[in-house]
Amino acid sequence: MSVSPAAHPERFNAEAFAPPSSLGQLQGAALTAGALGLVASLYGLYASPDYFFRAYLVGWVFCVGIAFGSLALAMLHHLSGGAWGLAVRRQLEAATRTLPWLLLATLPLFYGLRHVYAWASPAKVQIDPILTAKSPYLNPAFFIGRTLLYFAIALTLTYLLNRMSAAQDETADPTLVRRMRVVSGPGLVIYCLAITFAAVDWLMSIEAHWSSTMYGFYLIASQALAALTFNIVIAFYLSRREPMERVFEKKHFHDYGKLFFAINMLWTYFCFSQFLITWSGNLPDEVFWYRHRILGGWGYVAMAVVLLHFALPYALLLSRDIKRRPRLLATIAAWMLLMRLVDLFWQVEPSYVDNRHLGYYWLYAAVPLALFGFWLYLFLGELKKRPLMPFNDPHLAEHFAHE
Repeated sequence: MSVSPAAHPERFNAEAFAPPSSLGQLQGAALTAGALGLVASLYGLYASPDYFFRAYLVGWVFCVGIAFGSLALAMLHHLSGGAWGLAVRRQLEAATRTLPWLLLATLPLFYGLRHVYAWASPAKVQIDPILTAKSPYLNPAFFIGRTLLYFAIALTLTYLLNRMSAAQDETADPTLVRRMRVVSGPGLVIYCLAITFAAVDWLMSIEAHWSSTMYGFYLIASQALAALTFNIVIAFYLSRREPMERVFEKKHFHDYGKLFFAINMLWTYFCFSQFLITWSGNLPDEVFWYRHRILGGWGYVAMAVVLLHFALPYALLLSRDIKRRPRLLATIAAWMLLMRLVDLFWQVEPSYVDNRHLGYYWLYAAVPLALFGFWLYLFLGELKKRPLMPFNDPHLAEHFAHE
């Protein structure tokens, strides 16, 4: 039996979709995890600054990926419509509102650039002709400027979409749907262009002798995958509590599962295409990037990424039944979040072939734990600030229509 917002206005208002009080308890757990990770990270910073800043990059890119990816999914929803995005729109918006804090979190990365990027060290640039040739683009000042530009773009889009979404709650203005769509169209294009350059800056330039024209697509798909899987986990948590217990249905998780399957396939396509083109070319100045990530034990990590990031979720998500079981789908999504960290570790650490110490690899767990714990605390704080459903959206009736 469908529920009509027009027939039941008492069930479709800010109070009816107030966030559950249990979010405060979850915030406390996130803050505790972040604090524990911070203590371990500070020891790591003292013991091995190189490993600390490399692990910081992994944790920072991971958290930024969820926030940026949530912005992209929100814009995709505004363009495509559908009940799939309406139920998680407030989650996506809350994730985007953490971007100012993530911008603040770039300061330690800026401070430790020379520990991560060879082009940030003048001594290394002077003795390397390739780094010297690329120095007009790859230099600390320009890197910082570009990063600030990427965040400026994302923050502008976040401000516009969140402001219009809040206005929709207050005024029920039906034209706001079109206005959010107008922003999201060019916004999604600009986002893709910005992240293409960000992929070069943040990750690909770690090994500045190597380049790939597909690497930008890798980061775009990675951010979408991280954002979607994170929001599936949060959606499952909320679906077990009022008021969202009466909102989320199996059909919504089925939609999320199909999108999860599609984005993971897209991520795999970009990764394999890059590998196939590079390896078949068999050029020493290109193949070395993969040699660093296959030889010396890294092949086991690469195989884990292939099997556990792609093959296992692929096999599981082929099942319609699994996609309609929220708990199982959320478990797979949580696993994918863990594999996103493993993949980023595999992207970053093998680059430092002359500077390895197994005793400090634990920082790749401690530092991301600190960053993600604090980020999750901030995300939940933002999620508590607004009703969990855009109750004045004109498409709300469609959302509550049963198939």
